[in-house]
Amino acid sequence: MSHSTVPRPRSEAKTPERAPGASDDATGTGPGGDKRTGRRTGGRRGGRTGSRTGKGAGKLSLRLRFRRDRTLILMTLPAVLLILVFNYIPILGNVVAFQDYDPYLSENGFVAIFQSPWVGVEQFERIFADSAFWHAVQNTFVLFFLQLVLFFPIPILLALLINSIVRPRIRAVAQAIMYLPHFFSWVLVVTVFMQIFGGAGVIAQTLRQHGYDGFDLMTNPEIFKYLVTVEMIWKDAGWGIIVFLAALSSVSNDLYEAAAMDGAGRWRRMWHITLPALRPVIALLLVLRVGDALTVGFEQLLLQRQAVGVDASDVLDTYVWWNGIRNQDFSYAAAAGLVKGVVGLALVLTANKVAHLMGEQGVYKK
Repeated sequence: MSHSTVPRPRSEAKTPERAPGASDDATGTGPGGDKRTGRRTGGRRGGRTGSRTGKGAGKLSLRLRFRRDRTLILMTLPAVLLILVFNYIPILGNVVAFQDYDPYLSENGFVAIFQSPWVGVEQFERIFADSAFWHAVQNTFVLFFLQLVLFFPIPILLALLINSIVRPRIRAVAQAIMYLPHFFSWVLVVTVFMQIFGGAGVIAQTLRQHGYDGFDLMTNPEIFKYLVTVEMIWKDAGWGIIVFLAALSSVSNDLYEAAAMDGAGRWRRMWHITLPALRPVIALLLVLRVGDALTVGFEQLLLQRQAVGVDASDVLDTYVWWNGIRNQDFSYAAAAGLVKGVVGLALVLTANKVAHLMGEQGVYKK
């Protein structure tokens, strides 16, 4: 008697039973595996990510970066050219500080540089031996420290004041009033102060009309350095708040709301939220201000030189003008300017190092 056999399905014959989640020993594949390589790909998304990782991943060629950023490059190109022409190329002219430069040796002043004789460091010896130079340096640093103490904090305080104004219209009017003196020339600023604080000014005439002695602050050498600082505060303090207001605009209002819900008052919110937000900007501007320590206002002091005398108003910029450029001693002026530039660079590097020690970025990172 023959027994009939029922063929088993092909799928049942080839597919062995296995525990859930177990991998196939024959192929080395599991959930999300690759039958050909036996490697786990981590799914479709992981496979794409893994295919991009490598030694040169994320690097673009110079041509691709130029095509990507060509609009920004074209926008900044005019500014780069202006800086190159007016700031970097003139540095080559400092070579005349080591010459006895005479622009009349040739019809072209540039060609005269190559025809002028070399004198080495003779111009620097003349500068360091001149007592008027050291007096100008002393006046420069006195004015710098006064402006650093009295002028530098004013824009920060004004920015905090404007930032505390709730109504946008009042804030805009206050900003416009503070910005306006920045656009006045120094001739107009000095004239305004003369009409107020001069011997024939409004205050002096009012005192004389009431039987008091008048005064003339504009010709007093003893208080001239304070007068110069007040003039600068009135002219440029409002303009200096722009950077601080931009920094304050990046602070989230959620921080102020959370601090207010925790019971922090206005002063605590300012101390723990506003001032820490301004700290990097303050450090950066302070470093830049230290780099400008030897530049305390050429036109402002030149306009008031005759009123208060040379001893009170002579700084490095006016010294270079009167003893170098005005007398056509261009090598002497170039040497004095070179000394000023080297000292300014040293001050910037020192101030930036101090900013790094305080945990701030400064002009550049470490």
